Amino acid sequence: MAKLLLVEDDITFSELLQGFLTKKGHDVETASKVKLAVKALEQKEYDLFLLDYRLPDGTGLDVIAAAKSKGIVAPSIIMTSFNDVRTAVRAMRFGALDYITKPVNPDELLMAVNEALEKKVEKTNNQFPVNLNFIEGRSDASIQLHDYIKLVAPTDMSVIIQGESGTGKEYAAKSIHRFSKRAQMPFVSIDCGALSKHLAGSELFGHVKGSFTGAVLDKKGRFEAANGGTLFLDEVGNLDYEVQVQLLRVLQERVIQPIGSNKQVSVDVRIITATNDDLYNSVSKGDFREDLYHRLNEFKIEVPALRERDDDIDIFIDHFIRQSNKELDRNVQGVSLEVKDLLLKYDWPGNLRELRNVIKRMVLLTPGQIAQKTALPSEMFIAVKHGAKPSTSDIKAVNEANEKELIAQTLVKVKYNKSQAAKLLNIDRKTLYYKMEKYQIDG
Repeated sequence: MAKLLLVEDDITFSELLQGFLTKKGHDVETASKVKLAVKALEQKEYDLFLLDYRLPDGTGLDVIAAAKSKGIVAPSIIMTSFNDVRTAVRAMRFGALDYITKPVNPDELLMAVNEALEKKVEKTNNQFPVNLNFIEGRSDASIQLHDYIKLVAPTDMSVIIQGESGTGKEYAAKSIHRFSKRAQMPFVSIDCGALSKHLAGSELFGHVKGSFTGAVLDKKGRFEAANGGTLFLDEVGNLDYEVQVQLLRVLQERVIQPIGSNKQVSVDVRIITATNDDLYNSVSKGDFREDLYHRLNEFKIEVPALRERDDDIDIFIDHFIRQSNKELDRNVQGVSLEVKDLLLKYDWPGNLRELRNVIKRMVLLTPGQIAQKTALPSEMFIAVKHGAKPSTSDIKAVNEANEKELIAQTLVKVKYNKSQAAKLLNIDRKTLYYKMEKYQIDG
């Protein structure tokens, strides 16, 4: 039985969710405000947080922050209205594991909760299974991504994987591991965004019994668990500065020292890191050590946003339908033309994670073989109506022409200062260089 903390200010809705989840075998406690949730954290341990984004005295992010400050590592799911999807994406950058949109479908909620709890179990066991169902795609951006993965995988180079939330950075890391010489050894993952300064040392390097209050048993850290294999540090930019110093020392000396121990343990680990933001900007601001950045950045891979992979969306739709059919015992064979048109026009701010969630919901609500528009959130139609792609016989060509013109104009405006241009275009410099090469823009 999992212990859940439900934070929702709509009392009637909260009671409905509590009753439903309790019937499904979970122990659910509720809170209607941030301060009440924080008080609950001080009194009991929870396996999962189910958080409304908007609360009377703050947001669900305040609850996540309070949990982090207390060294609590538990997955969080944000509940939000469909119009707040971009906010939900930002919440995941802050540390939330997933989000679901209101009005909440009970079966969809139960799936999200069970998936989050399963992922928590995987993290507790320190070893993540390599996903062999990672779809490569056929767009130019996807081809380049997987060319880079297969190029760097056989080496022992440290890799930074950069990309927006929901683009599949962890899947890319697992693909590197799968194609590497370490494929038969552990792939261990840790979410650095969920680590407080006091917890990080123990999680990464381990501790011995009695080394601090609460250390009732010896604990093996993630470095030791990954020995011989790959250690994936997700959202590495969130590591506290002191922990960055410790991490740099381990990478230089290839030894760890568990907290409270006088013994050093040799480790042979390949490091792969991931970040939503350009770490170089964090270096420039003084938030991330430059020497550690260079140690981690032996090779950098950019995972493209879904809106940059128009040629891949059909492939991902089919993949997620097959996956959802298997999970939900459905037999959806395809989508109507109206649904396909909508899925292709929507800009997917939550990237692959959002697409997966929408397709799973669609499959769940489709009793027959062909999904209709009623199985999609109505707000998607509103979003597309107000921001649809142009109606033309070659949408991709029009988009690329507009993008090329915008990049060229921006470069002229900043006198070809690449850093300034990338900042104005809201992309990183690597993406800017890639697009300049793609569109043959001199500079």
